[in-house]
Amino acid sequence: MLNFKQEELLATLVKDIKKKYPEIRFVEVTESPEDPESHWVIVTAPEDEDREMALIRYASEKAMDILCDYGYHFLVMPTKEADLQPS
Repeated sequence: MLNFKQEELLATLVKDIKKKYPEIRFVEVTESPEDPESHWVIVTAPEDEDREMALIRYASEKAMDILCDYGYHFLVMPTKEADLQPS
């Protein structure tokens, strides 16, 4: 369960990523099974593999800023559309 500040930071993180990578789509945020203090941010991956790697680097930097500034750990995990299970 995210608190208000985490929700606010998540929204900003996703907005920043979508601004640089408009082709991606936010899928969901889920608690990490290994650590309840960590949250996985699932987004769709760009079709181009080099662009996906760039997205991972960019998102990691943004997530590290959040961790250093606020102490909240987000891990952005791009996934292929085909790997998503229908709700």
